[in-house]
Amino acid sequence: MTLTLGLAALTVLDTAPMQHVDLAEKHGFDTIGIRLMPAAPGTTAYPLHEDKQGLNELVRRLDDSPVEVFDLEIIRLAADFDPADYVPLLEAGAQLGAKAVLVGGDDRDRARLTDSYARLAELCANYGIVASLEFMPWTAVPDARAAIEIVSAADGPARSVLVDALHTDRSATTLEDLASIPREWLHYAQMCDGSTPAPTDDAELIRHAREERLVPGTGGIALADIWSTLPAGLPVSIELPNEPLRRAVGTDAWLKRLVEATRAVLA
Repeated sequence: MTLTLGLAALTVLDTAPMQHVDLAEKHGFDTIGIRLMPAAPGTTAYPLHEDKQGLNELVRRLDDSPVEVFDLEIIRLAADFDPADYVPLLEAGAQLGAKAVLVGGDDRDRARLTDSYARLAELCANYGIVASLEFMPWTAVPDARAAIEIVSAADGPARSVLVDALHTDRSATTLEDLASIPREWLHYAQMCDGSTPAPTDDAELIRHAREERLVPGTGGIALADIWSTLPAGLPVSIELPNEPLRRAVGTDAWLKRLVEATRAVLA
């Protein structure tokens, strides 16, 4: 079965979307992810939903490319979440042909967070985009069981859970939990490896996730076990920020290594 590979936004976050497409083409990626909104205040993002000219230029570039946009980042569900705030992002995503938007849960009020996710999923469905709720151990959606509970409360075709290898390994998630996610909720998964032992405090968990992921097969995550619970042929997004390792060999050699290592792990 052909493996669909994506080049996640975070892997080359210093690279603008037009050049991101160039890298994906050069190294055999099928899709890319674009970070339109920052993961944290002051961090890098490319707000094409606020730049009509830039958005149109990227659409034209994609029209001439085999590479497609798969996912957009990032919508955070906080206490003050209002789905109307994200209409411009989703409109841009629809213009780009995006299939998913990555969603993070930051609201510790579970009932309100669940309602926010349901309203976002309803909105996303209008644009043909799924709302992929990612569980991360330091957030209000700390593991797969929490994600399943929240997504279960939503209706319609836009329900989605995002499995990230690093967060799976560093949360209370079990292989049985992954296997229990409804197959129709799985639209892609994020690939990387990680060091062992894993950090135990939130600050280090976040730093590792954003700066210190490892090449598949070089860390301590049981990647083959994780992927054995997921549907065959599920698209894979390589999310692997590690600037010291990338700089040491150069971006081209780095991406070549990530592609080869991912294919080897999933063979």
